[in-house]
Amino acid sequence: MVEVKGVTKKFVKKINKKEKKSFLANDDVTFSAKDGEVLGILGPNGAGKTTLLRMIAGTMSPTKGKVKVNGLSFGKDDIEIKKQIAFLTGNTRLYKDMSPHELLTLCGEYYGMEAETIQKRIEEISKRFDMDSFLHQRIESLSVGQTQRVGIARCIVHSPKYYILDEATSGLDIISSQDILEFIKVEREAGKCVLYSTHYMEEAENICDRVVFIHEGKVLDIGTPEEIKKNTGTTNLRDAFLSSMGRGTK
Repeated sequence: MVEVKGVTKKFVKKINKKEKKSFLANDDVTFSAKDGEVLGILGPNGAGKTTLLRMIAGTMSPTKGKVKVNGLSFGKDDIEIKKQIAFLTGNTRLYKDMSPHELLTLCGEYYGMEAETIQKRIEEISKRFDMDSFLHQRIESLSVGQTQRVGIARCIVHSPKYYILDEATSGLDIISSQDILEFIKVEREAGKCVLYSTHYMEEAENICDRVVFIHEGKVLDIGTPEEIKKNTGTTNLRDAFLSSMGRGTK
């Protein structure tokens, strides 16, 4: 289980030489994500989703609040947590001069995997994501969809228990997007916990067991898609989100 308790992130922006302005990217965010569940973190661009996921992944520290992963806390169990999670974000850069095979080998070594185990895992991942045809090409020569597959492959080479996926299908064609969504469903069936950030409401409605609506850093609502639609008197998550914001539908 992933537990987020009262997480707040404050940033200070310099306006000029004398003036500074503070703002909250996340404000007292609380929720939990269970094993065997896809929890959607939904909101428009700038809602605070990426900052929140970075704190859950341990690449950024909250100003206030706590994050626990499988009962472990950052600050005490960082290395053990990192072994159990996969964090995919659009800001992650891959080594363009490497091939996917070389990159996955390097990642496996980073996690302390034995050489034979690494190669077996690469074969499994390559087949799952249909990467055989470009497994030994330079990453800089790959398409956007192929590069995204490599990015996910990099995250899962060590068979993590927890997935933190930030806009995993953003900018992808329909086939590449569907491959990723099917992968998420398979991992859920295997008992993995998936936190999935997106602003594609239709996509979330198809794949998420529960969703967290977030806007301007605050949680608006939490529940299953059906519960939220029922509570807001709407028929889809897009309208439900607008209703939660108090804007209603036009």
